[in-house]
Amino acid sequence: MAIRTGGGYLNEINVTPFVDVMLVLLIIFMVTAPLMTQGVEVDLPTTRTVRNLPQDSDHLVLTVKRDGRMFLDEYQVDFEELQDHLRRLVANQKKQLFLRADREVPYGTVVRVMGEIKGAGIDRLGIVAEQEKDRK
Repeated sequence: MAIRTGGGYLNEINVTPFVDVMLVLLIIFMVTAPLMTQGVEVDLPTTRTVRNLPQDSDHLVLTVKRDGRMFLDEYQVDFEELQDHLRRLVANQKKQLFLRADREVPYGTVVRVMGEIKGAGIDRLGIVAEQEKDRK
């Protein structure tokens, strides 16, 4: 829309409202993005000393559920495809991998998964656990 001023038309778009809306959307995104990190629910084993997972995007979490299903972050992965996915998503991108296994998963399954992780060329692996409750 052209605005008539004194001697002619002003052919400029007023971008101020657009910038205002974009800044509000950016703030909303920045506030809600950390809240959107949902994972797969598992009953983790407990230990006395636990460190928090890093909150950056340079890591992936491999979850092994009680029924044997595996999820790389929130995407389900078959055991046969696990090594290829790990090689492509973790090893080639130099990301860190964390393993979350339900406390009811058999030890043999965890060892098989760790073998696949090692076979994908990942040398550093973090294990996720929960903090033990204080016994009184």
